[in-house]
Amino acid sequence: MAATCAFLVRGYAPLAAGSGLGEIKAILGGFVIRGFMGGWTLVMKSVGLALAVGSGLSVGKEGPAVHMGCCIGNVVARNFSKYRRSAARQREVISAAAAAGVAVAFGAPIGGVLFSLEDLSSHFPRKTLWRSFLCALIATVSLQAMNPFRTGKLVMFQATYDRDWHFFETGFFVLLGVFGGVFGGLCIRLHLRVAAWRRRYVRPADAVTEAAILALGTTAITYANVYTRADMGELLAYLLQECPSATALQQPTGGGWGGMCDPANSGRVIIGLLAATVIRAVGTIVAYGCRVPCGIFVPSMAIGASFGRMLGTVAQHLHRTHPKWALFAQCAPDTPCITPATYAFLGAAAAMCGVTKVTVAVVVIMYELTGALNFIVPTMIVVMVARVIGDAIVEGGISEQLILLNGLPFLGEDEDECLLDTVAAAIMRPAEELVVLPAAGISLHGLQRLVDNSSGFRGFPVVDGDMRLVGYAHRDGVVKAIASYEAASAETMVSFGSSGPGSISLAHLVNPSPTTVRPRTAAETVVEIFRKLGPRVVLVASEEDGTLAGLLTRKDILRHTRSH
Repeated sequence: MAATCAFLVRGYAPLAAGSGLGEIKAILGGFVIRGFMGGWTLVMKSVGLALAVGSGLSVGKEGPAVHMGCCIGNVVARNFSKYRRSAARQREVISAAAAAGVAVAFGAPIGGVLFSLEDLSSHFPRKTLWRSFLCALIATVSLQAMNPFRTGKLVMFQATYDRDWHFFETGFFVLLGVFGGVFGGLCIRLHLRVAAWRRRYVRPADAVTEAAILALGTTAITYANVYTRADMGELLAYLLQECPSATALQQPTGGGWGGMCDPANSGRVIIGLLAATVIRAVGTIVAYGCRVPCGIFVPSMAIGASFGRMLGTVAQHLHRTHPKWALFAQCAPDTPCITPATYAFLGAAAAMCGVTKVTVAVVVIMYELTGALNFIVPTMIVVMVARVIGDAIVEGGISEQLILLNGLPFLGEDEDECLLDTVAAAIMRPAEELVVLPAAGISLHGLQRLVDNSSGFRGFPVVDGDMRLVGYAHRDGVVKAIASYEAASAETMVSFGSSGPGSISLAHLVNPSPTTVRPRTAAETVVEIFRKLGPRVVLVASEEDGTLAGLLTRKDILRHTRSH
């Protein structure tokens, strides 16, 4: 299954590999990746994801589910001219589709909206908020109607808790947060090293072999441990379940899955869960990023849940063997005091936050998964500790780090601090380095030569004879127009304004009102323009006479901030 998945992705849709969250963030920030949200990518992502998850690789399906949701939103939206003509409106649809993808992945509509707001979208106006809410609601209701697991649950690992927590457990919760932050930081750092090694030594042609070897090694190793033998969704379902009552434990089928609920098995359970944590962590770091559709949400949750259940079992064993300790003074006699399943729940939240660096959305998603209102405060504790510890190890979540690794022009929050007291003129590409189109006209042969010699430019400012800015023309439109006039004479004049007799007018290709700033405009304002309006370029025109002074792209801003 892994080999077939890698073969399909390599041959038909290479952009379907990975989770796609980093690319979605860049697209919602205004960057264009052609084909990333197309119909063919959607088909291969859907088929490949089922094969990748079913093969036993330590990958999840939740991140790719967001990518598939965005593909559906893009495929549907481009059939309507209102969205096809407006990149800003199309990005709003993608934001709403991302919220629906998270809602389906976790059965958490509110969490999906918050995840899109907190982690994915650079600009999230109020109308996008309620549209995202509507999309997430419809997606969740549709999933509920389908009842995919035949259990009435939206996801396999939903759980409920009827016991409360005690204040003395706060220390254990902090330990869970520390683990989540350390795991998240180390996971990101090690994954980046694996990704750099993979990029250097594993050729695209070897993707099928790599996936097959990883699947074989993963299944062989995980089968040796009872807690890694199950599918990660099934594992989470077991780890998040409360132990049955003492009466149920006396039945022949009692003791819980893997003997977790049998007090006599505490030592074996602790060692087994610790081994499962290490095995899953190594498998996830190595497998995430191979050339198949893969996510990291559920693998990180499974790792955190394994560690949390182990820590909860340790705390429960201490209470059983030393009930008179002052630490357990709040515990009522002859009643369960510590619930290891809640530790698994909190460990899953901590690990997920440590990897993604998402806080509010994680708390809400975990609440929607369990309905445990009384555990919101412990969830906030572990998430905040995980975020602080994780940020101390590496800045940004795994999506931000993959954006940097892949060189995508994404403007994060760090750029603002590097642009204080900086103006557009200091970071722009000056007009002398640009290729411009004369509005008055140029021969067809000259235009062809100009386009051929400027392959590094995606568009051209259009100027008059005094270099005053007239508009902006995209390269693709100019190339198609040249191809459509192959039969015309090479000396035929081509104008980008008003045309005379016998000349070709390409004025319809010119945007007469491109996004424009002045040389003394604050660089922070330019960054806000890129974030909220999403233009591919911002032109710089003189304040006095409107002459072209330069041009700005996201890469120009990033080049300046990273050099400082």
